[in-house]
Amino acid sequence: MRLSRRLLALPFAALLGAAPAAAQAPQWPTRPIEMVIGFPNSSGVGIYARKLADPLGRALGQAVVVNPRTGAGGNVASDFVAKARPDGYTILFGTAGTHAINQALYRRLPFNVLNDFTAIAHLGDVPNILTTSIEHRPQYRTCMDVINDARARPGALNYGSTGNGASTHLAAVRFAKAANLDMVHVPFVGQAGVVTALLGGQIDLFFNQTGPAIPMITQGQVRGHAVTTRERIPALPNVPTVAEACGLPGFESTTWYGIFGPANLPPAITQRLSEEIVKIISAPEFRTWLIQDQGIDPPTVTTPAAFRAVQEQDVARWAEVVRDAGATVD
Repeated sequence: MRLSRRLLALPFAALLGAAPAAAQAPQWPTRPIEMVIGFPNSSGVGIYARKLADPLGRALGQAVVVNPRTGAGGNVASDFVAKARPDGYTILFGTAGTHAINQALYRRLPFNVLNDFTAIAHLGDVPNILTTSIEHRPQYRTCMDVINDARARPGALNYGSTGNGASTHLAAVRFAKAANLDMVHVPFVGQAGVVTALLGGQIDLFFNQTGPAIPMITQGQVRGHAVTTRERIPALPNVPTVAEACGLPGFESTTWYGIFGPANLPPAITQRLSEEIVKIISAPEFRTWLIQDQGIDPPTVTTPAAFRAVQEQDVARWAEVVRDAGATVD
């Protein structure tokens, strides 16, 4: 009889033991995931986000929907995700601008770029390219032409950006400081406005990101004078570096893309997202697209913890750049 009771008790005990494990690991995902971006679909962020969303959705078995929430240098999107439920159904395609630079650039942020987010995956490093209109600025055939004109006419040249704190802004700030130039910053809301102004001759130059700049260069709309990396990029092997073309040894200005969730995202969801994203962007076809089509250097860090370390280092590094530039946004 005692043996019989033990045998009868085993299934019940097994169920009791399984219940906490099942509660700790609910099925995810069971519905579509929103990937929020802080910039328009035509931006480098928008281009990459849409490229990533489809294969990520297939890997997870649920659609990943890209949703632009633009404004305030990406802060509108970041704030939305920071306040979202940490359930894995709202993630952010962030940048070094939104999650490192803005912490120093904006005097008041409704969130903390480190404490209010979960770092999930590093997506690659993104250069900028000094570009000018071939039609409206034919006199600028080299980077030194731009520099010499700016030095001859202090305060006369202007440069556009996709918004305060964007890489298109800070790359130009670092360039002007390194070359001792006095130029006027003209911020726009997103890629379309600044490109229209560049092609229309309303602004003199634009440190565009490589993704949207490459087709404009290859199609002959703009001249690519110099890339902000230490070495030339495979996508544009004939475009020299700023160090080479502009007489500024050691110059470098690159940012990164990355995926974030709200703070306290469950580790199992963080790890699943990270692993699936790493698989996608490490595939040969996707890597070729990154390098040859977008001019992006694929990531070398492949864990959430390593990406978090990159972010922490850049928060400190860009704070120094912003402080030296004297750039702030109220």
